[in-house]
Amino acid sequence: MIIVSACLAGEKCRYDGSHKERQDLLELVASGQAVAVCPEQLGGLPTPRPPAEQQGEKVITVEGKDVSHAYATGAEVALREAHKVALKSGKIIEKAILKSNSPMCGVGKIYDGTFSGNKKEGDGVFTKLLKKNEIKVESRD
Repeated sequence: MIIVSACLAGEKCRYDGSHKERQDLLELVASGQAVAVCPEQLGGLPTPRPPAEQQGEKVITVEGKDVSHAYATGAEVALREAHKVALKSGKIIEKAILKSNSPMCGVGKIYDGTFSGNKKEGDGVFTKLLKKNEIKVESRD
């Protein structure tokens, strides 16, 4: 079983209410080989929502609001929900394919916290949790 960022599976759950559908990932979800999750929504954040970026250990919106708790909660809930779906189908979570650059799902590179479009080395909140749980993570755009 593979975890997929819901926006890559065609769900309009990105901060701006859009998606970044990838047909190959949509097909994986439709066939039951993958489960789509949006950790931001699972953490209680609305769609659309103000853009957010990591600043140190916190996640801050462009308006200056600290949404770190929602991000941490959403990551935990997303992992738990993905495990439930996998167990019901008799599978285990093998890897995750997540949206690049996101403060939640970015792998290896995320926006630098200045809201200028610049990037820095780092992982999103969900990516960090998955890696901590020894789940392989890759990025797609």
